[in-house]
Amino acid sequence: MKHIYQQGSNPNAPVLLLLHGTGGTETDLLPLAEMVSPGSSVLSVRGNVLENGMPRFFRRLAEGVFDEEDLVFRTKELQEFLDAASKEYGFDRSHVVAIGYSNGANIAASLLFHYENALKGAILHHPMVPRRGLELPSLSQVQVFIAAGKNDPICPARETEELAELLQLAHADVNVIWENFGHQLTRSEVEAAASWFQKNFS
Repeated sequence: MKHIYQQGSNPNAPVLLLLHGTGGTETDLLPLAEMVSPGSSVLSVRGNVLENGMPRFFRRLAEGVFDEEDLVFRTKELQEFLDAASKEYGFDRSHVVAIGYSNGANIAASLLFHYENALKGAILHHPMVPRRGLELPSLSQVQVFIAAGKNDPICPARETEELAELLQLAHADVNVIWENFGHQLTRSEVEAAASWFQKNFS
């Protein structure tokens, strides 16, 4: 997978896995990593799927309707890429925190839904429920931060609430913050994510 790896100054800080939104690239979320954990190593990945020329992490059939078969395949692809990258770059595979926005948040949530110990934590900006009717692995050691917009036309409030509930039922520690905005990524939600990260991972 096309990616950027930047070695951090703090070897004890989690590695940040950055996952962009639809139409983004591996450079999009680098400023978020700097705000959330400036000392962390960063692995920023570009999605392998193109939709009208726009990179994504998995296909969709329509707005808000995921191609589940492709989602499962791409989630496995990302999981295997993380395993390989940890060996190539020499980072602790069990010490990875994802930061994802929109489509990137959805693939990060899908990692949690499909693989035990895939992530130590996740910051999910405007995520949706990746799959339903799935028995989740135990997430008892996983910390999750969700940022949602009360006026988000793509990701309605009930979607956020359902995702949080599913993760909590799998014993993840979930923190949700709401903003009176839409689907855009706001500075205030990134600042809230940064303070959550410092509290949980510093």
